[in-house]
Amino acid sequence: MRFASDNRAGMLPEVVDALSAEATEFGGAYGEDSATAKLTALIAEIFEHDVAVYPVMTGTAANALILASLCEPWGGVACHEESHIVVDECGAPEFYGGGLRLVTLPGEHGRIEPSALDALLRSGVRGDVHQTPIQALSLTNLTEAGTTFDAAAIAELCGIARRHGLRTHLDGARFANAVVGTGETPADLTWRAGVDVMVFGGTKNGCLAAEAVVCFEPDLLPTFERRRKRGGHLASKMRFVSVQLAASLREDRWLTAARHANGHAARLAEQLVTIPAVDLMHPVEGNQVWISAPTAEIEVWERHGAEFYGSPLPGDGPPRSLVRLVASFATTDDDVTGFVELVTTAASTADAGPDSTSTAAVNQAASATSTQDCTGEKA
Repeated sequence: MRFASDNRAGMLPEVVDALSAEATEFGGAYGEDSATAKLTALIAEIFEHDVAVYPVMTGTAANALILASLCEPWGGVACHEESHIVVDECGAPEFYGGGLRLVTLPGEHGRIEPSALDALLRSGVRGDVHQTPIQALSLTNLTEAGTTFDAAAIAELCGIARRHGLRTHLDGARFANAVVGTGETPADLTWRAGVDVMVFGGTKNGCLAAEAVVCFEPDLLPTFERRRKRGGHLASKMRFVSVQLAASLREDRWLTAARHANGHAARLAEQLVTIPAVDLMHPVEGNQVWISAPTAEIEVWERHGAEFYGSPLPGDGPPRSLVRLVASFATTDDDVTGFVELVTTAASTADAGPDSTSTAAVNQAASATSTQDCTGEKA
């Protein structure tokens, strides 16, 4: 019942094999190697477009270095108020950007409202020295709420940005899940819709510390390589990042892994929403399920080994909490079945009242599950 994060899953067997094979070889350093050249060719084929590819080891570095390359230090980035660059990157974009500003926008289910973006950009037409000029738009697909942007939605937002002279960055830490969730092509979800540069995520989809910056205009980011080096993210043995991503891309393994994760998330949601105490908070369009439930019941889930992230919700009445459940390529049918049984039994126990002896049923339902604590990263 490990649903805390897809970061906690291991590696795809084919990726492990590729790393093992590369480990016995000599190769060029700092990206001057055949593995990185082959990765660039593979990504160009998948996206149906010439690309510049810059492998890095973390999504935070990739996002921050891109935004720093797109913006002047006094510039701003329009982004969703709950986006990863705002909530979970500890000021990295501002740090690498020398003081650039993240300007947040609202939107339900993690999606920026086009009208809000348009209003923000129109409000800045004065353009004098007292204003922060918005110079880039940042989108996330999957969003932080686990929802998708389809190609039409991306094109609408990119069109607004382009009319105001902005470039668009896409945080694609879970891009594979978005491709599977929308059923649209990588090209349609990116450059055809107006995206200029993206982070292609591998770490959450079966790789180990492997991300790639993909630029659809090869000469768009002339300062990126020096920023990457100066920022400490130019890996000397970059080929070990590149071979992982290439192995995941071959034979559409990246999409197979994402399809597995999305499918388990969908099955989990379908069963959880039949439990009266559970409310679904966002549409399930990728590999994340966001629910709310009574805090007392959630504590039972934790005591019996379920792993997830939860936080209290405001409001009157009996306490409830928000819970995020994330499926991965390694999620099993038993994980889903065991968790649903645990939630069902905990809800039945609560309905029976404090004098009920059915806690024993909860213990029995969870007896074969993990007892690890639900602690760790949020990403």
